[in-house]
Amino acid sequence: MRELKIFDNPANIKRLLIALFIFLAGLLGADFLIHKHAHFPWETAPEFYAAYGFLCYLLLIVLAKTLRIFIKRREDYYDQ
Repeated sequence: MRELKIFDNPANIKRLLIALFIFLAGLLGADFLIHKHAHFPWETAPEFYAAYGFLCYLLLIVLAKTLRIFIKRREDYYDQ
């Protein structure tokens, strides 16, 4: 199988990141232009779904780190 060497060049990574940020900025800008059919008043706030998704993502990480305390096993758990 042939390897992709496009991402070995740091300039290509920089171009890809710039394209990604431009795309994300376009999505954020489009959110102001699109009419929302909201069920609740807070859903009409600009960038509500982006903020809601980010906060849920953070909550998932905190819960996973907390759960790890309770289900973590010793390193030699399967060697006994």
